[in-house]
Amino acid sequence: MKRYKINEIFYSLQGEGRNAGRAAVFVRFSGCNLACWFCDTDHREGVFMTADEIVGRVEEYPRGLLVLTGGEPSLFIDEELTGRFKAMGFEVAIETNGTRPLPGNIDWVTLSPKSSSGFDSDSDSDSDFGSGVGTELVLDKCDELKVVFPCDKLSAYDAIGAKYRYLQPCDTGNEAKNKEITEMCVEYVKNNPQWRISLQLHKILSIR
Repeated sequence: MKRYKINEIFYSLQGEGRNAGRAAVFVRFSGCNLACWFCDTDHREGVFMTADEIVGRVEEYPRGLLVLTGGEPSLFIDEELTGRFKAMGFEVAIETNGTRPLPGNIDWVTLSPKSSSGFDSDSDSDSDFGSGVGTELVLDKCDELKVVFPCDKLSAYDAIGAKYRYLQPCDTGNEAKNKEITEMCVEYVKNNPQWRISLQLHKILSIR
């Protein structure tokens, strides 16, 4: 029986992008084919759960938006699992780095491309690291494109078809540096209005 490595399942508000402020169930997978220093997921943490166990947990929460996140959820999910969420009455969204194909029954795709690599989640081990093979983008369209700012190759994403384009100031953990990055991001968006700024609302509100 297939098992999925789950970091956590919880109910909160979406803090980023077009759906910011919406109540959502988050299914956070543990494991990624990239290794970004600013990642907020400890990939050594997580439990292996069956689809029935995941659905059982999700059933505890109100129907509405359900966000598949990680880590990199495309390493784990399949059309059967997402179909079960949709049959429960959820609008299914995913946050992905875009390096792997997605099931066809997802309602909202947030593409957040990254440039670093190294973690391999294809093993049951809690500490396996891989070579980062397969980190080139395979997605060329999405509902929203969300890029961590600053980024030295924004023009590389011009060809991606996206309804909305967001720049998200990087949280460095340093208040002064964060302020500087946010100010730079504001100026960039003013000069490049095809982009919008996305602040991490959940951090501003101090919620999960």
